Amino acid sequence: MTKMPNNFLWGGALAAHQFEGGWNQAGKGPSVVDVMTAGANGVPREITETVEPDKFHPNHKAIDFYHHYKDDIAMFAEMGLKCLRTSIAWSRIFPTGVEEEPNEAGLQFYDNVFDELLKHGIQPVITLSHFEMPLHLAREYGGFRNRKVIDFFVKFAEVCFNRYKDKVNYWLTFNEINNKMDVYNPIFLWTNSGVVVHEGENPREVMFQAGHHELVASALAVAKGKAINADFQIGAMVSHVPIYPYSSNPEDVMFAEAEMRERYFFPDVHVRGYYPNYVLKEFEREGYHIVFEDGDKEILRNGKVDYLGFSYYMSTTVKSDAQEKNDGTVVNGGMAKSVENPYIQSTDWGWAIDPTGLRYTLNRLYDRYQIPLFIVENGFGAIDTVEADGSINDNHRIEYLEAHMQAVKKAVNYDGVDVIGYTLWGIIDIVSFTTGEMKKRYGMIYVDRDNKGNGTMKRSKKDSFFWYKNIIETNGKEL
Repeated sequence: MTKMPNNFLWGGALAAHQFEGGWNQAGKGPSVVDVMTAGANGVPREITETVEPDKFHPNHKAIDFYHHYKDDIAMFAEMGLKCLRTSIAWSRIFPTGVEEEPNEAGLQFYDNVFDELLKHGIQPVITLSHFEMPLHLAREYGGFRNRKVIDFFVKFAEVCFNRYKDKVNYWLTFNEINNKMDVYNPIFLWTNSGVVVHEGENPREVMFQAGHHELVASALAVAKGKAINADFQIGAMVSHVPIYPYSSNPEDVMFAEAEMRERYFFPDVHVRGYYPNYVLKEFEREGYHIVFEDGDKEILRNGKVDYLGFSYYMSTTVKSDAQEKNDGTVVNGGMAKSVENPYIQSTDWGWAIDPTGLRYTLNRLYDRYQIPLFIVENGFGAIDTVEADGSINDNHRIEYLEAHMQAVKKAVNYDGVDVIGYTLWGIIDIVSFTTGEMKKRYGMIYVDRDNKGNGTMKRSKKDSFFWYKNIIETNGKEL
């Protein structure tokens, strides 16, 4: 039985705001997520103007990794992780984003975390901006709609690159930068860019302007990082949900191909260093006025990424003549004209279960860009039950992950795709980004906390913990 390459990075993935807690500890300032309340499946999270003490903000405490990091990392090491993908909370380093000097206590916290990971042979893979913009930059500057925020981000990135240049090799600039293209869901523009669309504005035009500023910020950060340590591997990170045509009807095929531009635009610029013609034509056709400053094109050319990280959870299917729903809803992961795919099943949250779609995605992205790929998120959210004897049987998660890992193995060993590693989301139970719930669990380590914040925070190993440990020990040989 074949194995994965010897240097393949098996790991787990997390985001600071979803698991750290300590939201106001040691000088940390509030972030854009710190003003988001808890929601539920079908109930959107509320974005409050500021932190409101009488409302429940689940990310404030999360699973309190801030005070449990040594024990948690020891469990990650017991599982055998080769890497841990996580983020540096921007507002822990620059509490408002505009300080002249960084917060030393925040920098030291990540020194401690990275040292602990490295002590156990776990390589940090670090995202600079994973929905953790300082709230001040969003409220006072309008987030990335304001070009000044580019400078604040690049300063933050440069501080991190300098501080951790001997501890971190793999970096990502922005998490799922393309999520903001879903302009009618305000949570994405808010968390990704700190942007609120005002009455009378065209949301898509606002999104492209903020996106341009983020692309410039990313490119500048890449150039700064390379100057600090030429060996850095600095990547982009996008959410990738492949879009299938419902049938072989040429109209369906062409419609799906055009819709895939929603997935390709941001990585096209990150990897190639210039704007693709299809989006320039959209600007012209729709009359969008996207401000480019002198030198922006050169910045994008000089700040191309080394690899492309992406999340993969599902696929979606579109039909060119599908009737758009009057209530504005779409199939999860879908587009306005998405339809159910009759060949695949879905999770309890309506997410398509499509492991072959991951192999398909790896092939399409590698053929398009010809740079290494890194699967930095893939996972299965479900309700887990603790049995009377304390065991947690999550065979449903094992079945999902095994099928997806087999697809990765085929892409690497049969198709020849260059894949750096696979970090499943999230290695330990954390607060859900979309709903703020705890009951939608992804981890292989159970955390005793419920949707209202109650619980002991005790950590327990699920059956998947031992399964993944074996996969890593055998380097995928038994998949």
